[in-house]
Amino acid sequence: MNVLVAYATRHGATAGIAQRIVETLRREGLHADVVSVAEVTRLERYDAVVLGGAAYMFHWLKDATSFAKRHRAELAQRPVWLFSSGPLGSDLVDEAGHDMRDAARPKEFAELAGLLRPRGEEVFFGAYDPAQKPIGLGERVTRMMPAAKHAMPAGDFRDWERIDAWAKQIAQQLTSRSDPPARTQDGSQSLGSDGSPKDRY
Repeated sequence: MNVLVAYATRHGATAGIAQRIVETLRREGLHADVVSVAEVTRLERYDAVVLGGAAYMFHWLKDATSFAKRHRAELAQRPVWLFSSGPLGSDLVDEAGHDMRDAARPKEFAELAGLLRPRGEEVFFGAYDPAQKPIGLGERVTRMMPAAKHAMPAGDFRDWERIDAWAKQIAQQLTSRSDPPARTQDGSQSLGSDGSPKDRY
């Protein structure tokens, strides 16, 4: 089974998460590729997709959202998982007692849940290096705000154990399923003479 882990990143933290997911999937016996969404044009060779993107101000990066919508027909035919990275710091709950990961869930996930019917989604803590040059007007303005130092603590807060565990769950779900149906060159499912799906092998 071939798995695509596609990602949209701004400063590299999300790319690191995507790479870690691929490494775990490979250890679990799956064939997996990690590719930026900007470099993915076709999905025919993949049986499942993990799609991730960084989140800023409660929104997924536009490149990730655009990719999901552009390929929604193909993605809806495959097992799909979504993830985002964004929360910073070591606190798991905010001052109001809300789970930081729940609060940081990208607003786009609600719409994509209906379009893609993902098997699962996850929000991971991210990383922030203030020495890196800000990208985009929104990020530049945010860094100039008086509360930026409190809201954006510097450091790498990615929880590698949680990321590994989530990737293992994906691998288990994929390997526990029967072989995926064969697909034609245009990505559609091959059918037998009786109209039922043909086995891959």
